[in-house]
Amino acid sequence: MSTTNYTIRQAATGDIPATLAMKLAAWRETYAGQRPESFFELEESRREAQIDWWTRGLAAGAELWIATDDEGRIVGCAGGAPVLDEDADTGAVAELQMLYILAEAYGTGLGARLLQASIGNLSAVLWVLEHNPRAQAFYRKHGFELDGAREQLSDVWGGLYEVRMVRPGLHG
Repeated sequence: MSTTNYTIRQAATGDIPATLAMKLAAWRETYAGQRPESFFELEESRREAQIDWWTRGLAAGAELWIATDDEGRIVGCAGGAPVLDEDADTGAVAELQMLYILAEAYGTGLGARLLQASIGNLSAVLWVLEHNPRAQAFYRKHGFELDGAREQLSDVWGGLYEVRMVRPGLHG
C-alpha cells in the first residue's frame, strides 16, 4: 500500500515536457505487448511537436490536470473537454480525452481523483482500447458502460480498436 501523498493541479506550460515523458512511460507499461518498440520510439521522436501542440492547447484554454508525488514527479494526467459532434448521440456533455497514471500509483485512488478533476460528475463519454480490461474495469467502477460503438484505429495504432463508454451524470 502506497503512503505517497499525491497533489493534483492544473498543468502549466512548464509541466508539459515532464507530462509527456510520464504519458509515454505509462504507455510503455500499458501497451508494451500490443505495440512494437518502434511505436514508442516514434512517439519519443515526436516530443518537440507534441510540446508545441500541448502548449498551444493550454494557451487556448484547454485544461490539463496533473498529479505529482511527494518529490514533485508527475505520475498522472487527465484531460476532458466538451463532447465532440461525433459523440453527441450519447447525450453526454463532456468527453474524457485522456487519463494516464504510472503503474506505481495503481490502486491508490489517484485515477479516481484525476477523473473527478477533469470531468467531475458530468455525463460523459470516453474511448478506450478494446483490449485494455484494466482501464475498462476502472471506468465501469466510475459509472461508465460500453454502448456498442467500436472504431478501428489507424496510423501507428493500426490493427487496434477502441470502444466507447458512456455514463450519465452523477449526483452528489
